[in-house]
Amino acid sequence: MKSFMLVTAISLFPALALAAGTHEGGHDEYAMGTPAAEGAADMKSVEISMRETDEGTMIFEPSELSFASGETVRLVITNNGELEHEFVMDTVEANAEHKELMARFPEMEHDDPNAVRLQPGETGEILWTFKNAGEYEFACLMLGHYESGMHGPLNVTES
Repeated sequence: MKSFMLVTAISLFPALALAAGTHEGGHDEYAMGTPAAEGAADMKSVEISMRETDEGTMIFEPSELSFASGETVRLVITNNGELEHEFVMDTVEANAEHKELMARFPEMEHDDPNAVRLQPGETGEILWTFKNAGEYEFACLMLGHYESGMHGPLNVTES
């Protein structure tokens, strides 16, 4: 019986290590669009700040985003806070699932084109082409950050 349990544990170890370690996207298409290539024509830049307020609320500035379908943008995201934060954009449902996974595996690392995690003072970029009109969300899915106010609507309108 002990050897059966040991074999089972060893066979599950790679999956557990992956779940607790890296969350690699491998996604090329998301509900709201696709990653954009550097040098795409007519790319506008949008600056986004992540920080905590003196009252303890965690915020994004601006607090909501809107783009036209077909629009390609460079999101320049800066962590102006004192804590580590992330910017993840997806459907509300996908973010809720991702948030639940992050609660179970808080040390999970990301390699998704729709997200960036930043230490205080760091700046990162997401290059994106919004393709599908609809209501989406951007959020910090780190434990407790969403609940502290760190999320907002991302609207993609018909062009």
